[in-house]
Amino acid sequence: MEIIIKDNFDFVVEEIAKEIENLIKEKPNAVLGLPTGNTPLKMYSKLIEKGKKGEIDFSNVRTFNLDEYAEIKADDPSSFRYYMFQNFFNHINIKKENIHFPPSELKNIYENCKKYDKTIENLGGIDLMILGIGRNGHIGFNEPTSSLDSRTRVKTLTEETLKINNIKFEGVKYPDLAVTMGIKTILSSKRIILIAEGEGKAEAIKKTVEEPVGAMWPSSVLQMHEKVKIIIDEKAASKLKLKDYYKRIYSRKVYVDALLKEKN
Repeated sequence: MEIIIKDNFDFVVEEIAKEIENLIKEKPNAVLGLPTGNTPLKMYSKLIEKGKKGEIDFSNVRTFNLDEYAEIKADDPSSFRYYMFQNFFNHINIKKENIHFPPSELKNIYENCKKYDKTIENLGGIDLMILGIGRNGHIGFNEPTSSLDSRTRVKTLTEETLKINNIKFEGVKYPDLAVTMGIKTILSSKRIILIAEGEGKAEAIKKTVEEPVGAMWPSSVLQMHEKVKIIIDEKAASKLKLKDYYKRIYSRKVYVDALLKEKN
């Protein structure tokens, strides 16, 4: 697990946008796992900017979203499908057939969740999974006590998550249910980057990075993945005991990378 601490969130956005740009240049048909929420908005704005400048070509990129509320229509402003098109997809040159969302209708949900995971598998897996993190450590909508071996499925959301998200559903029968990629689905990704901003995420980051792996803090399972980067701002890093050490590790890596580049 590599911990990268930036002075502010704008630098976090720059870092992850560069990671995505480099991946797509290396593999134009890359498969991305994408989050929603407030944290990724600046990232999507930066990627749109790079797309308009011709720095990133999204025409062959495939995407899979982490989650969606159950029984919500795609054109509902509270849906994640609406969020993604309004904040990202409508502004880049991605093909609609390359965009994938978890099933939201509860009819045949178990079968359709399996199909979602199978579609990811058939494309060779997710090359880069981008995650936000909930204050209770949820990734996707894998709430505390989620099975660490879970695949895409229906989850009941905690009161804390519902309160923080403050969603106003119109005509939705089950506003506390969501469909999410499971923890095992997430861990099957080739690379994972988690981003976080602000003091409100500091406790969750501490539990993710420095405390034992356990279902009460689902994000802690990222310790088990070989290629994970945690890119956060100073405030989100404020409770890390080894914060200075992580900075020193990263500074040495930057130095070595520059040295190798110079010699080559």
